[in-house]
Amino acid sequence: MEEEVVLDQGDAAAVTLESAVFVFSLFDTGALLFLLVYYVITLSDLECDYLNAQQCCDRLNLWVIPKLVAHLILSLVFLLTGHYYLFLASLPLAAFLLREYLKVPTGNFGVYDPTEIHRLGQLKTHMRDAVIGLAYYLVFFFIYLYCLLTHLLRTNQVPKPDYADDTGL
Repeated sequence: MEEEVVLDQGDAAAVTLESAVFVFSLFDTGALLFLLVYYVITLSDLECDYLNAQQCCDRLNLWVIPKLVAHLILSLVFLLTGHYYLFLASLPLAAFLLREYLKVPTGNFGVYDPTEIHRLGQLKTHMRDAVIGLAYYLVFFFIYLYCLLTHLLRTNQVPKPDYADDTGL
């Protein structure tokens, strides 16, 4: 007598949506991790004088809006799919990224300005922010991976084997 796990159409769609949300979050977070590694490498190249300030700021400012949009989309997906704890956990970084983008003074080229990056310790501040963001996304990458695995294990239960016919030989 074998037990079979049967899902109706509503459950199958829910499983697919939940899995898709966590797979999307893994890909989004992975892309943001690679982007922040790029930020750290570019800022350290500026610090070691391998790049000039104009080249560095042009490269980094190119990715400010895509980084913000990727994080906001991820937060919105969590809100719309009912993952309120994950949404609340992503909210502080979303607010920080939005504030960073909106606080750019008039006359600057962007968040990273070549005339001001060496003044007032901005290079160290930008490097610190990139490393903190890298740590944040690294931790949340594994949280999303854990959520995906626990969701898959909960929904795709493997039936227990029947040992009644086992003779022990």
